[in-house]
Amino acid sequence: MRHLVHEAGLSDRIVVDSAGTGAWHAGEAPDRRSIATADAHGVSLAGQRARQVTDADYFDAHLVLAMDQSNLETLTRRAPSSGVKARLELLMSSPRGEGDDVPDPYYGGDQGFEQVYQMVLRACSVLLEELKGELEA
Repeated sequence: MRHLVHEAGLSDRIVVDSAGTGAWHAGEAPDRRSIATADAHGVSLAGQRARQVTDADYFDAHLVLAMDQSNLETLTRRAPSSGVKARLELLMSSPRGEGDDVPDPYYGGDQGFEQVYQMVLRACSVLLEELKGELEA
């Protein structure tokens, strides 16, 4: 998403961040297969490090997207009880997808990372158009 936003010349208006619901990999770089898949498509993941979602994310973000239903439920359950600014949604909710979970390719082969990349690319392309519409409104 960050790459698409940059290509659209909107990095000064749309901030993209990434965080997980758990802290298992906090501070670590993405999986080597994610890096290789992104590199193959001209997308750099340099400098990206895992971090856990914080309460501030609910107040600072316009939109918090979950990759699957389980994480959406965790995000919803952990949300502060009042003053939350962020909308919580599945990345693959309509019109970006069919409401499917984005599968975790970690335990599969390299092809799973490519499939997830393509799935997320399609959803993020639609999301970018949604955000452009919101910026124009």
